[in-house]
Order: sequence, then C-alpha cells, then structure tokens
Amino acid sequence: MSEKKPCRASLAIKTALVLPPDTNSHGTLFGGKLMAYMDDVAAIAASRHSRREIVTASTDSVDFINPVYKGNTICLEAFVTYTHRTSMEVFVKAVTENIKTSERNICAAAFLTMVALDEKNNPTLVPEVYPETEEEKWLHKGAIKRAEYRRQRRITSKEMVEKFSTELPWLRGD
Repeated sequence: MSEKKPCRASLAIKTALVLPPDTNSHGTLFGGKLMAYMDDVAAIAASRHSRREIVTASTDSVDFINPVYKGNTICLEAFVTYTHRTSMEVFVKAVTENIKTSERNICAAAFLTMVALDEKNNPTLVPEVYPETEEEKWLHKGAIKRAEYRRQRRITSKEMVEKFSTELPWLRGD
C-alpha cells in the first residue's frame, strides 16, 4: 500500500465521567473498565487509520500509575504510532482529572496491536504511518523493538498454552 498517513490522522479521544457503578470498594475505577476504554479508543484510532474493521491482537502491559476516583473524569487519547503489513501499533494515554480542583494525572498508558480485516475477515494491508511531533517520533523510533518483544512473547504464550488441557479439572477426574 503506497498511501502514507501522519500519526495525528488517527487520533481518537474518549472522555467519560467515573460513576459509582464503574468503581470498586475503594472508590476507584475498576482496572478492567479502564482496559475496556483503552481497547475501545484504540480500535477507533486503528479503524480511522486503516478505514477497515479491526481486531485486537494484543495489549502490552497496563500499569495503573495513578488512581481514578469516583467523580473524576477520564480522558483517553489514542493514535497509531507504527504499522507493519496488516497490523498497527496504537499508543493509548489515559489522563484523569479532578473536576473540582482541575488536577490532572496520567493514570495509565499502553500499546495495543490491532489488525485490519478485509470483507472476508482476513488480515489486509494497512497504510504506512509517519510521525511528525517529537512525542510521535520518540514512540515510532521504539516500535520495532516493541514489535520484536511482542513476537517473542507470543511464541512463549503459544508454547505455554500447549501444556494445558482444555478440559475442566472436575471433568478430568483429577
């Protein structure tokens, strides 16, 4: 695919108010809820870049840096930082804001890998992406190393799951 697009062309932003059903017994946002938000905004960015339906191939580690309290807002920004043939690395940054004090903190950041699909749900080529800002250039520069780490992690994961049975323990008679 000869078309190239800047990172900023895929920018997706999602903002939400953290309500009581979104929080745990500590009054902070459930980690799984934050991860779902991250997956959602990354999918939008990847779809915007590829103009295709996409699937999530992997999520790098998500470290919860600062808590997100009930009543805060959470704003997630995502954009494509690197592309391979059919896959896109998407950077997601989550910022929490205390509406009363205007204090803002990054609460999490992660990379997700998305794969573009054609009409038959097969992986399909995506346009190349190019960085423009210093932040985008820094993220783009480290992408090949992160991709190799993911490839090795996937091999290890496949080896691990081959060791396990799909039967439930109480059905095996253990």
